[in-house]
Order: sequence, then structure tokens, then C-alpha cells
Amino acid sequence: MDFKELQEKDKTFIANTYSRFSAEIYEGEGATLRAEDGKEYIDFGSGIAVNSFGVNDRIWKDAVIAQINKVQHASNHYYTQPQAELAELLCKKTGAKKVFFSNSGAEANECAIKAARKYSFDKYGEGRYHIVTLKNSFHGRTMATLSATGQDSLHRYFMPFLDGFSYADLTFEGVKKECGRGTCAVMLELVQGEGGVNALDVTEVKKIEKYCKEKDVLLVIDEVQTGNGRTGSLYAYMQYGILPDIVTTAKGLAGGLPLGATMFFEKCEHTLTAGDHGSTFGGNPVACAGALSILSRIDEKLLLEVQGKSAYLRTYVGRMPNVLGVSGLGLMVGIEIAKNAREVAEKCLERGLIVLTAKNKLRLLPPLTIKKGEIDAGLKILNEVLSE
Repeated sequence: MDFKELQEKDKTFIANTYSRFSAEIYEGEGATLRAEDGKEYIDFGSGIAVNSFGVNDRIWKDAVIAQINKVQHASNHYYTQPQAELAELLCKKTGAKKVFFSNSGAEANECAIKAARKYSFDKYGEGRYHIVTLKNSFHGRTMATLSATGQDSLHRYFMPFLDGFSYADLTFEGVKKECGRGTCAVMLELVQGEGGVNALDVTEVKKIEKYCKEKDVLLVIDEVQTGNGRTGSLYAYMQYGILPDIVTTAKGLAGGLPLGATMFFEKCEHTLTAGDHGSTFGGNPVACAGALSILSRIDEKLLLEVQGKSAYLRTYVGRMPNVLGVSGLGLMVGIEIAKNAREVAEKCLERGLIVLTAKNKLRLLPPLTIKKGEIDAGLKILNEVLSE
């Protein structure tokens, strides 16, 4: 079908919850995408940090197809090899003791919220359920994760929200001020994605970790967007020199298939027991096979390449006209500009470059394996648009 017909079908039959850009994604390879009419786009978004190795990665496809040829789904009442192998690999690479699999970042964070509250209930009894998150945080769109999200603009229409959350300034003193006798956990994104690609200060985070350990308050790190090599380390917390109690991740974990993971470290490895939590599709064998293909190839060589590409991108973007500042970590780049971010993103798209926005910043989340030629082609378009 032509693009106008596609747009009409979308508007007629799909709930109008997305403010879509005027482009079709039909096929592609690596960081180059194409519409059905052949128009090409350099992808600086990777499906919002999902397509870790870009589009049509051969090794990933072979792993997924091999599993589809065996069994596409099995109930969690039974054992499957891809799920067990992925959990083992995650634990070996992070030091976690146990993993719970779900389908998305929101679900991974829901699990973390439940586990934090149950840990505290088991140890201290009723009433210790309060969780501190940060202002401008984003943890998901379910009722619990939306309640945990520290953005007033998202706290509309769906009242009443869940009790037991408060939102702190992005400092140790801000977090400490919100904590009390009823606090069971502090939940942080080390780089706020939807909130504006803001990287937290390392010193402040270490103070928060020390305080949490002293008070037996669980430290939950939301790595839904920052994880799986995105920031130049396997998980962002590794660059901060801290050891969380719970880590959540999703997005790029399975390279394009829906998969979330909640990793439990020593303090709460036995908190969730049979019947406390569950998921029909969580840990699907096909998604786990894809994740094994991705995670096994995120090694030191690739992470060094991510760091190098990040430095290259940030250097060139920082020299462009109308750029006021560059933020983020690794291949998670925020660009503060003296223009309307949505309008700039639309103009980039017209010329063949996909970029994202966060607040009034441009947000770049290219595939970890993006080639230098693709980076240069995208930077050329971005520079042209920002120069106008």
C-alpha cells in the first residue's frame, strides 16, 4: 500500500496514542532504514534504544529463527533452555543472584517495586513501603510505574495514583530529605532518558548508595534505557562504582524483541517466592534466544567502540550552530538547542535522518554497531538543519 493509505488505516483502526512522525519504516540493514518507496533514513534512534545491533543483524536473526523452529512459547510452569542460559549469563556478567523475566521496562520496574516492598514487609512488617524516586524520572506507564514517575505532566487523568511515592531533587540531600522511617527503597535512573538525557552526578549517587546501605533501604537502579551497552559499560551503574540491590532492564536486551529483566542481588535474592509474581509471556524462549545473541556479544571491544563513537558524536555535535549543550553518557546523547526540538526532528526526517526528542532536547540513541559512514551521513544532515 502507498504511504497515504497506510496513514489512513493507522488513523482509522489504531488508538490515537502516538504523535507519529511522517515516515514509514519498512525494511533496512544496520543503521540504515528504508520506506517501501525506497526512501532511506540514517537511524539515530534504534527504536528508542531497542535495536542494539541495528536492523537485520545476521547472528541475531539466526538465533531467533533457530528457536522459532523448535518452540515459540512455553508456559513458565515448565523449564526452557534459553531462559535458564540467559539468567545465568546476566548473573555472571553483573554479580546478580536471581533474575525475573517480563516483557517490558514497565513490567521490570513493577516487579522491582513489589520486591522492594515485600523485602521490607518480610523484615520490618507493615507500614514500610515508601519509595523515593527523582524529579523528571520516568519509570513506565502502568499505574505503579506512572506513580513512581516524577513528572507532574504525566500525573493527570488517571487518578487516584498509587500511594507511597515521593520525588526528590537530583542530589543526595534531596533524596535524604524525602526518606523516612517508612522508606523501603530509592529508585534511580543514572541517566534520565525521557526526562531530558540528564546524567546524575557520580559523587551524589555514591552518597545515596552509602545512605541506603546504612538505613537498609534498597537501592533500585532503573537501567531500562541505559543498560545493555548503551552508555559504554554493560550497565551504567558499573561506571558509577556502586552495587545496587535490584537492577531493571529491557529495551535493548533482546535486540528488538519484547523482554524485560529484574535482577536481584544478594540482599533480596530470596524475597519473591512461588506465587508472589508471574508473567505469561515473560522469559519467552524466542525473546531469550535473541537476548543471548545480543548479551554474549557485548564485550570489552564493543564497549570501547561505543565509548569512541560517543566521543566522536559529542565532539562534532558540540561544534554545531544553535547547540547550547550536550548531555548524556555513551550512545545516549542529549542535545540542548536554541530551536524547537520537534520541528528540528521533523526537518531531519525530511532529509533522511531519524532523531528523537526528550523534553526540548534532541535525543540520539543510534545502534551500538552503527558504522562511521552512517554517523557522518547523519551528522551532515543534523548540521545542515541546525544551521538554518
